[in-house]
Amino acid sequence: MESKNVTTTVTEFVLLGLTQSCKLQCCLYVTFFLICVITWLVNFTIIATVAADHQLHTPMYFLLANLAFLDVSDSSVNTPKLLSGLLTQHTMISFNECFLQMFFHFIAGVMAFFLVGMTIGWYAAIYEPLHYVSIMNWNMCTGLVSIAWCSGFVHSAIQTGFLLQLSFCGPSVLDNFYCDVPQVIKLACTGTCMAELQIVFNSGEILILLFGILIISYTVILLKIRTCTTEGKRKALSTCGTQITVVSLIFIPCIFIYARPYKKLAMDKVASIVYTVVTPVLKPMIYTLRNTEMKKAIRRTLGKVFLSGGIQKPDQPADPTRSDMMLP
Repeated sequence: MESKNVTTTVTEFVLLGLTQSCKLQCCLYVTFFLICVITWLVNFTIIATVAADHQLHTPMYFLLANLAFLDVSDSSVNTPKLLSGLLTQHTMISFNECFLQMFFHFIAGVMAFFLVGMTIGWYAAIYEPLHYVSIMNWNMCTGLVSIAWCSGFVHSAIQTGFLLQLSFCGPSVLDNFYCDVPQVIKLACTGTCMAELQIVFNSGEILILLFGILIISYTVILLKIRTCTTEGKRKALSTCGTQITVVSLIFIPCIFIYARPYKKLAMDKVASIVYTVVTPVLKPMIYTLRNTEMKKAIRRTLGKVFLSGGIQKPDQPADPTRSDMMLP
């Protein structure tokens, strides 16, 4: 009975944040606050535009709106604690809130599966442009979204359930700006060897597999683009190259953290910042805002909001049979 009381003494964790330097904290706070605002503003604009513009009520833009929703959600899980931690020397987070935050990391898992699903659209646009509409129909797109959400949810539920079986009796200090699974495991009182191996398998192996699938898919697409002689070849190569860059910025830092037993390294916080703060603001610019139809639709939507009394000449409806619509 006494042992049970000891193992339940931890009721909150201490987050040390990014740095203890006051001057650096102020600079980082302004930088990350601006990034956060831009991320939310851009992605909410995309979601509102797709919802309001009937010309964008197509499967492809349904996927892009879901991508924007995932970026907003993912940014909302860790960024508030990051910003609050930069205003103080350290931040307290309750035991339940910490585990809830780790559970909601399933959104990042959804994103990983979702990006793999989106390559199917790219493949169809490049290899089967005449059949793109029939391949990427509503059933296919809603299926991809459902599979991504279910996979991410199940992955996180299994991981969180495993963590809840561990006992925490101190210490309770996390040298990070959010509750991250590998560091929390290290604070457990019981043996953590099996728990760490489970994380490496449940997260690290899956990330490596998904990243491998993405790289192979983009390689196949690039090989096909190189053989094309169309005017959009250079644009397609540029778009594909930038997407590979963003995918790498997401997966490589995650693999660096989750595909090995945890050992404190100087680059851990930098890797966390890259995939939790930087990539959510880059994805809409690469995947969505390079799309011509989307930019026209945003101008139409903003025109209706700010110039509702004016007379605007409507743009021509987007042709859903054009395969180059998948190319921003």
